[in-house]
Amino acid sequence: MSITLVQTIQEVRANIAAARKRGLTIGLVPTMGALHAGHGALKRRARAETGYVVATIFVNPTQFDRPDDFQKYPRDLDTDVAFCDRLGVDAVFAPDATEMYPGEVLTSVAVSGLCTRLEGEFRPGHFRGVATVVAKLFNIVPADRAYFGEKDAQQLAVIQKMVADLNFPVTIVPVPTVREPDGLAMSSRNQRLTPEQRRAAPVLYQALCEGERLIRSGVRSAAEIKQAAMARMSRNPAFRIQYLEAVDPATFQPVEIVTGDVRIVAAVWMGDVRLIDNVLVAVR
Repeated sequence: MSITLVQTIQEVRANIAAARKRGLTIGLVPTMGALHAGHGALKRRARAETGYVVATIFVNPTQFDRPDDFQKYPRDLDTDVAFCDRLGVDAVFAPDATEMYPGEVLTSVAVSGLCTRLEGEFRPGHFRGVATVVAKLFNIVPADRAYFGEKDAQQLAVIQKMVADLNFPVTIVPVPTVREPDGLAMSSRNQRLTPEQRRAAPVLYQALCEGERLIRSGVRSAAEIKQAAMARMSRNPAFRIQYLEAVDPATFQPVEIVTGDVRIVAAVWMGDVRLIDNVLVAVR
């Protein structure tokens, strides 16, 4: 295996410094492990665009609003490192919690507004944990480009705004959602679905596509779009809809009338598994 596994901040900084001396640009792919083809798309993009690719694997405790969700999050470092190796990643930074948070943490990062609506409303403190750990990773691994998936669209918007507001010298590269053949967005949480739930799960994406279809047919009322999408899901009792909204792609403020690009976002529960998904609809 040619990949380098490092678990301390000192080690990863030394690796970055050596790559810089060779004149290489640095690509960063932050993850929490449990890697799948969606993460693979991030890594392939980073491999194509940068000279030295670092993937981070850290299940960040500060972004979980439910302790049971943190405990159930799948962890298999050996499998994840082998996955990264197959995709040509140069180094995996896999710190433990004491390396990332060696003492009481009195400093955090919050993006006002974006951190408190939708995902932020239903998962209190989640985006503060995300923004803080990503800010730490940007300081630990000073990359030229960092890659994030559009499946977590609100997280992406939070990170983009944080980078702009705090002048981090890194380019954020959004990567389109990777889906299963039946349309379900790839997620580490999918493996916790029962076979019956897994068969029903693609209806989430189908409902979002129904909203997109209406917009492309000329419908501009967000209420009508939401009603049609929710009706598509409501026919299946496996779903408990937490939210479904048409929002501004940058601010995630709900829109009433679609006048420009819009993102249709949703979160649902299937048993004790929470799924999120979205589609971006370009309106010209």
